[in-house]
Amino acid sequence: METISRTYSRNMEEEYEKFIRRMNPPRVVIDNESCKSATIIQVDSANKHGILLEVVQVLTDLNFIVTKAYISSDGGWFMDVFNVTDSEGNKITDEEILNYIQKVLGSETSFTTSMKSIGVASSMDRTVIELIGTDRPGLLSEVCAVLTHLKCNVINAEVWTHNTRAAFIVQVTDDESGLAVIEPERLSIIKQMLSNVLEGSNKAREAKTVVSNGVTHTERRLHQMMLEDRDFEGESSFSSLAQTERPDVNVVNWYDKDCSVVTIRCKDRPKLLFDTICTLTDMEYVVFHGNVDADGTKAYQEYCIRHVDGSPVKSEAERERMVQCIEAAIERRVSEGLKLELCTTDRIGLLSDVTRIFRENSLTVTRAEVATRGGKAVNTFYVRDASGCLVDSKIIDSIRKEIGQTILKVKYNPEDLNQSPQQSPTRFLFGGLFKSKSFCNFGLVRSYP
Repeated sequence: METISRTYSRNMEEEYEKFIRRMNPPRVVIDNESCKSATIIQVDSANKHGILLEVVQVLTDLNFIVTKAYISSDGGWFMDVFNVTDSEGNKITDEEILNYIQKVLGSETSFTTSMKSIGVASSMDRTVIELIGTDRPGLLSEVCAVLTHLKCNVINAEVWTHNTRAAFIVQVTDDESGLAVIEPERLSIIKQMLSNVLEGSNKAREAKTVVSNGVTHTERRLHQMMLEDRDFEGESSFSSLAQTERPDVNVVNWYDKDCSVVTIRCKDRPKLLFDTICTLTDMEYVVFHGNVDADGTKAYQEYCIRHVDGSPVKSEAERERMVQCIEAAIERRVSEGLKLELCTTDRIGLLSDVTRIFRENSLTVTRAEVATRGGKAVNTFYVRDASGCLVDSKIIDSIRKEIGQTILKVKYNPEDLNQSPQQSPTRFLFGGLFKSKSFCNFGLVRSYP
């Protein structure tokens, strides 16, 4: 009877929450008049765990820049106010986009799809492969070679490396039909062969390739994968940077309020808010008050949080782990070095070919974004030399001669050139192969996307 009573109570609570959401659908107010420099978006909604991340994820996917934010939740109600601009610093005035915001954030259903486990997932038009393992030279080249051998065409991919670990999500299609790979036997072979590549000769850390179902939000899954993989352990990739370049994360308890306060000070970048909220949410913390301010190049974030069980941070070990996890979330996107942007007609095996030139010229990649748009491959790589230092200009000259002087442009960032050489154990992902015909733009930057 006790088990039946608990189940009944839980079901009643879920139904009551659904009823409250139906009676109080989210209310979205968009104001382009009150602030001269930004569009103000206010979202009021019935509260539930993860709703803040869902709202931030929508804004991030639209490539909005959040300059200020105020977060508040009181009991069963949630209110968020964001000052946002587009990537050029302008207000959001496009009616189609404004209507989309109203439609998505104003829906009584969840804004996002549930996140599934690491593995291979199929939809009607593509198969999503999620992998994580120990970073090493040539890892992505080996993965792409396997996929090409198995007659899979890479249409989109995103790769992060951090603290000797590499995680990436690759979307592939069958190279003959152009549709998703759905045959169970073939998916099993893909899983097995990629697992063999990931394991390599290093058994110290587990590699993961698991078959699953569902739709993946790429950037959140990458955060989840690396958090679950405990990439926050070990030496920080910021350890050799100047003190002013490192993220400053503090966690203290306010005993009179029975909560913990997280403060973050670091260099600002567009997706910083998403990265920090994503990590707090996946660590099972609830933000019930918050203030975000980006002043010039610096960002300040302050969150009043409790664990989902209602408790503040309980121990020094828990506090240290939270600090490490937030720092890791910030570090995963920071890419210093040469930015390579490849634009060319897409073809089967392109990504495998693209990485050859990096290995031949002793380049390693810290992060990558691969996309296919309208039959064009639009790929971005962040590279340094094999020792983790800036790429030598002679190597750039060699690459330009091989690819073509008129189609390869190099833009140097003086700030990056003034940095002392950096050693990093995490910068080994791509080995590379390349002999393609058409590129568009290469530039040297420190990227905080």
